[in-house]
Amino acid sequence: MDHSKLTKQILTAMFVGILLGAGVHSLSLAEDNFILVYLIDGLFDLGGDIFVKSLKLLVVPIVFVSLVCGASNLGDNASMGRIGLKTIGLYLMTTAIAITLAITAAVIIQPGVGINLSTDLEFVAKESPPFKEVLLNIFPSNPIAAMAEGKMLQIIVFAILVGIAISKSGEAGQRIRQHLDDWNDVIMNIVMMLMKVAPIGVFCLLVTLFAQMGFSAIQELIVYFMTVLMVLVLHFVLTYGGMIRVLANLSPVKFFRHMAPVLAYGFSTSSSNATLPMTLETVEHKIGVKNEIASFTVPLGATINMDGTAIMQGVATVFIAQAFNQDLSLADYITVILTATMASIGTAGVPGVGLIMLALVLQQVGLPVEGIALIIGVDRLLDMTRTAVNVTGDAAVSAIVAKSEGKFSNDVFEGRAASDTYSI
Repeated sequence: MDHSKLTKQILTAMFVGILLGAGVHSLSLAEDNFILVYLIDGLFDLGGDIFVKSLKLLVVPIVFVSLVCGASNLGDNASMGRIGLKTIGLYLMTTAIAITLAITAAVIIQPGVGINLSTDLEFVAKESPPFKEVLLNIFPSNPIAAMAEGKMLQIIVFAILVGIAISKSGEAGQRIRQHLDDWNDVIMNIVMMLMKVAPIGVFCLLVTLFAQMGFSAIQELIVYFMTVLMVLVLHFVLTYGGMIRVLANLSPVKFFRHMAPVLAYGFSTSSSNATLPMTLETVEHKIGVKNEIASFTVPLGATINMDGTAIMQGVATVFIAQAFNQDLSLADYITVILTATMASIGTAGVPGVGLIMLALVLQQVGLPVEGIALIIGVDRLLDMTRTAVNVTGDAAVSAIVAKSEGKFSNDVFEGRAASDTYSI
């Protein structure tokens, strides 16, 4: 598939969808208007939902099959452990950098100064689970139930165990591995089929969203909105671009160009999990990361890598403190950085994870959790950009780990070879 053509089609669909949706919103139509009932809430909403569901249906099979194949090819437990430590370490490092950038920018810009938040705001956040429960929930007691419920960390653990067992099972393991390799090819073909209709799905999603919200939600919190957006862009360009250049010795421009369709997917769906099939396909077949690395780093990143959310937390914490006229000390800022970084793993896979993490951070530094109520209005729009940043981080870490392990193809990255040929 011509990725450059697909990128142009998706970007065009995004642009037209946003303009059309915002235009419909500006008309302030009655709720029973034909356009809203049959087109926006009917045809376009249905089309967007079907597209997202089609992406999500592939998440569990693609994670399980590709990860089993990758783990069985690695085989060596020491190698698996080394790759795991590198991956998690890099994800934690980028999250810490993200929230540090966010706090620094918010302190300088001061988006909350002059806003007097009322103490009668109401917001009730879900409680974060105890740390013991978080660790326990990583390990599945019923792998079939974990797959049915989409518990990604449990699926990853089970897939790694199966892959290692296959690598130690001789000829029987070889037969199963070949069978799973065939399934991997079939699933990737389904991904390619969905990519062909992606522009239609993206158009439907954005028309529906902007017809409902428009740009009006941004106006009241424009400084906060633009601060978060600016830090997201800085982290995207400076942190990921710098890591790709320094740690992987690759061209950031080419890397971002390869990632363009994935960014559009992430922006439109607001879900790293829904974008995962395309992220994995791009990381392997356009960036040049070998399957045994990509099949581990990408699903793990979609689960625990939350740089975009960390940026929102950093800016929101300072914003709420300024709005309530409360000063934060240096120790408070350090607490925010550490809490948000560790919570990115501790609350992985929990519904409403972004708000849970933010509530946890606010509680740690004594700020009113009710302040979250003010930023919810613009959070949906920011969430789209956060997801695009997160999936880029997944790909960047994958490339760096693959380079360090000698499982990266420069020929694929440069477009000189097919993705199934890895000349290290």
